[in-house]
Amino acid sequence: MYEELYEAWKKEKETSALQSLPKDFYEKVAEYIRKIREESRMIDNKTIKGKLSKIEYENVKKMVNELLKIRLEKILDCLSSGKEIPKNCLVGEEEKISEKTTSVTEHFQELIKNLLQGKISGDMGRAEKRKMVVRFLKDVPSIVGVDLKTYGPFKSEDVASLPVENARVLIRQGLAVEVELS
Repeated sequence: MYEELYEAWKKEKETSALQSLPKDFYEKVAEYIRKIREESRMIDNKTIKGKLSKIEYENVKKMVNELLKIRLEKILDCLSSGKEIPKNCLVGEEEKISEKTTSVTEHFQELIKNLLQGKISGDMGRAEKRKMVVRFLKDVPSIVGVDLKTYGPFKSEDVASLPVENARVLIRQGLAVEVELS
């Protein structure tokens, strides 16, 4: 596992694009670290094997830390610039982080858009309650909005006003497009 971690860390450092990792990569790393820690408890730290085990653990810790920081930076760069993150590059845990940070970056991009139009959207609490008009590209079953109201079902080409957060998810999934209102 050390070699696999090292290669992932090295590739991530050397390239600007987010690198693909096996879906179970973090599970394997966690198991590997757990194994190192258990072994080090049973070994005398004064022996060569004990010292090597401690060095290995420290190296693994540094690589994992740096790997995760680099990957998070790359994910945030993609989100803040509006680029699509290749889903095959994200590991399960990173998908959750991406979903949470997407909301923040979308609010930030909305602020930029509004400022450039000479208006301000008010506080974030009110922004959550705002609606967005979307046109559906595909049939979509009923959904429960963030306001806990039921919307739909929708047919292709239907137009609806939905909570902004739900509308953005549908847009990201390619199920709808925003309708610009003047």
